[in-house]
Amino acid sequence: MLTYVPARAWGTRVAAVLLSLAVVYFLVSIAGNSNFGWSTVGEYLFDARILSGLYLTLWLTLVTMAIGVVLGTVFAVMAMSRNVVISTVANAYIWFFRGTPVLVQLIFWYNLGALFPELSIGIPFTSWGVSVPTNTLISPITAAVLGLGLNEGAYMSEIIRSGLLAVDPGQRQAATSLGMTARKALWRIVLPQAMPVIIPPTGNQTIGMLKTSSLVSVISLSDLLYSAQTIYSRNFQTIPLLIVACLWYLLATTILSWLQSRIERHFARSRNVST
Repeated sequence: MLTYVPARAWGTRVAAVLLSLAVVYFLVSIAGNSNFGWSTVGEYLFDARILSGLYLTLWLTLVTMAIGVVLGTVFAVMAMSRNVVISTVANAYIWFFRGTPVLVQLIFWYNLGALFPELSIGIPFTSWGVSVPTNTLISPITAAVLGLGLNEGAYMSEIIRSGLLAVDPGQRQAATSLGMTARKALWRIVLPQAMPVIIPPTGNQTIGMLKTSSLVSVISLSDLLYSAQTIYSRNFQTIPLLIVACLWYLLATTILSWLQSRIERHFARSRNVST
């Protein structure tokens, strides 16, 4: 009878020890470097302006992702429509917002008043309507939500569409044979089965949006990064304030990653039970 004796991975162990020593040396060298200004980091870590910027960053992330998911679902269904006009409009939206930089979109929405001094709502070709100055309606926060939300909707539409296409077409046909309408089959049968495919990239998009929201600093919106920039423009402690911003970004992304893993396990468990 043969006895299995696992080979000793001395190379892997040596590499692990060397890597651990390198990591420890790197951390010690950073912690002991006074140029990082750790005392200043501790002083401003819980500063009211920093916390206010953090709140705005989290708020923007949640709002724009909610808009992105709603728009993504709508345009994903439209892009899969057999109606040429509907699918063309959806594909044009996806093409435009995925093809232009989000920074340009933010600046465009912020300066919309230069193109349209007034925005009117009413019945076309009649005098019935209401006009509002564009600069009054499109504030920096509105420009940020529009720019980030519309851009995210284009990316989410492709994610949701790929999830819907991953579901066996026979599921939709079976639902239809049971008397379900196409809309009910989508929400009751197809979309729940597509969730295990949709959730992982959606979680990645949420984490990416958290960091992408820092672009709103170019339109003078006091998010986390802009708040740090405002402070170090006065005390000239650039590196410590950037470290403060990075620490909060790292904490937020860590929490979002944990939530993503929990949601993924939930839907993976339900899929395993169904199979």
